[in-house]
Amino acid sequence: MALPILCGSFSLHPVSTGAAMHNAGYRALGLDWHYVPFAVTNIAEAVDAMRTLGLRGAGISYPFKESVMPLLDAIDDDAATMGAVNTIVNTDGHLVGYNTDWIGGARALQEATTLRNKRVLVLGAGGAARAVATGLSREGAVLTIVNRTYEKAQALASAVHARAAYLDAVDLDAIDIVVNATSVGMSGVSDALPLDPSRLSANHIAMDIVYKPLRTPWLLAASARGATIIGGERMLLHQAAAQFALYTRREAPLAAMAAALTSLQ
Repeated sequence: MALPILCGSFSLHPVSTGAAMHNAGYRALGLDWHYVPFAVTNIAEAVDAMRTLGLRGAGISYPFKESVMPLLDAIDDDAATMGAVNTIVNTDGHLVGYNTDWIGGARALQEATTLRNKRVLVLGAGGAARAVATGLSREGAVLTIVNRTYEKAQALASAVHARAAYLDAVDLDAIDIVVNATSVGMSGVSDALPLDPSRLSANHIAMDIVYKPLRTPWLLAASARGATIIGGERMLLHQAAAQFALYTRREAPLAAMAAALTSLQ
């Protein structure tokens, strides 16, 4: 009798979100697979355990997305471009690193609009911002990058063929989409707003990568201004669906995974 297949996640503080989505997807397709979140403090030991135990796949969370890369046998071109891995696939002990965060960001926005030639303001220049900006650039969006440290905004802008700017100098009337790609607004991190919502209108789409809380203070304020809002849970869902496809080599049952995510909120 074939043994069940195990996947999981490696993070300092494991949460049930990914497990709920992946396990719901397995059930929907009738797969004898199981997804378990693991608390990890030593990523090298975790990768060794992945080989030893034969885990098919693992999601990688902060702060291991960069430090895990030299421990793997190969890195997908997208992950190499972004300098970060959030997904490992194990094929008979051969570990390959991928990045699905950029897919999640683009697909979340594509639920609301097309991206080609849309003018997008990305707030932030860290790892999450790089993933989002990469995805949007590939879909043909015209990007402006803003960050507290202007030099970091310039570096990211150069990498994704965008322009860097100071926030006060950006004409929001010339912007279609604003993406908060920082941790501002996350529960336990900051209650601040990444951008003055009075600068938004019904002509804007406002997206937040933060999903705890589901509706951040900034999204609530943007909605009050008439903007279309997209919560971070949509990016989370789509990056998980891309992981699911890498692990199983089957199309992810998005409705089942979305329902599982909603049940946690």
